[in-house]
Amino acid sequence: MENIVEIKDLKKSYGNKEVIANMNLDIPKGKIVGLLGPNGSGKSTLIKLMNGLLHPNSGEILICGISPSIETKKVVSYLPERTYLNDWMKVKDLLEFFNDFYEDFDMDKANNMIVSLSINVDEKLKTMSKGTKEKVQLILVMSRKASLYILDEPIGGVDPAARSYILKTILTNYCEDSTLLIATHLISEIENICDDIIFISSGNIILQGNVEEIREEKGKSIDALFREEFRC
Repeated sequence: MENIVEIKDLKKSYGNKEVIANMNLDIPKGKIVGLLGPNGSGKSTLIKLMNGLLHPNSGEILICGISPSIETKKVVSYLPERTYLNDWMKVKDLLEFFNDFYEDFDMDKANNMIVSLSINVDEKLKTMSKGTKEKVQLILVMSRKASLYILDEPIGGVDPAARSYILKTILTNYCEDSTLLIATHLISEIENICDDIIFISSGNIILQGNVEEIREEKGKSIDALFREEFRC
């Protein structure tokens, strides 16, 4: 199967602290992949490296055969863990900005999600709750027709009652021939939607594979394996 992401001998350190340790990883096209690990395991650092926001000490990352750059931003739609949007902007201004900036932005899809999630397009971000801001950011990310969606803790900032609704929004709106990479520590919430999973700990991959095959081999759920591995 063709891979959308290829990582070879990747290392990243901050001073004497090694955050990504000689990582080798392939992520296939057309899959929903869970990048799973506790806080501080290296998930966000790996994602930032994939998006070109950080540079490795050594090794290589290829997305669609290209190193992270302006070119890969054309095919990657990225939801960071923290909101980066300007508080003074209204939702309708953000929609127009993304529509102008990204050739693959689908305004009809965005407006459908706006209605579905009950967002007021005339409201400024600074008057919104944290959860509503994150919904707006999710709408902007999922309205692109990207080859790779990278979502860093997309359900971490919303209450449990809203998580299934957020996941439904994600699944309904991503392009099915694309790859969806979801980084989270909330395993039970996403286990049943993932094709593959990657366990990461201290910058090392400790388990990777097909969800059903791992369940069958280990005789337990991915959530149970995670809790066993990390003593959650």
